[in-house]
Amino acid sequence: MALRRLALLLAALATMALTAPLTATATPGYCGLSWGSGEKNATPTTTSELTNIRAGRQDCYDRLVIDLRGAADGYTVRYVPEMTEDPTGNPVPLRGGAILSVTVNAPAYNEHGNPTYTPANRAELVNVNGYQTFRQVAWAGSFEGQTLVGLGVRARLPFRVFTLPNRVVVDVAHFW
Repeated sequence: MALRRLALLLAALATMALTAPLTATATPGYCGLSWGSGEKNATPTTTSELTNIRAGRQDCYDRLVIDLRGAADGYTVRYVPEMTEDPTGNPVPLRGGAILSVTVNAPAYNEHGNPTYTPANRAELVNVNGYQTFRQVAWAGSFEGQTLVGLGVRARLPFRVFTLPNRVVVDVAHFW
């Protein structure tokens, strides 16, 4: 009986020894991310035309990419209680526990008013089935030099926004 207790005690100590270093050295935040969930924006210095919207999955976050014909650096991304279409104000239904409003300073039309991006399905711009965080990407309008996209996500989670040449990128973490 004493040997059995000793074996159980040694097994418990071994388990603690294996898990303790992982806990002690873990980086704060999920995957080391510390983005937060507050509004992110950048004042536009240039504008371009929107040409495509796409998404991808990463280990720690889901990514929305808005492709542009040229450089454009202005955006506003924030959580909203309801997504509305610009300019009508009509509600844009979105799946998920939270809604990100994504505005880019890039119209989906050229200087002559001809479309540069026409969604095949305004309610499902990108197929995000199977994504860990994204639930739906929907069109909310392109008016007065800006395009508005609704992003339904699983919950209010941390996100970041940045620009790369000819694109605006929105990453939303899988967890806090």
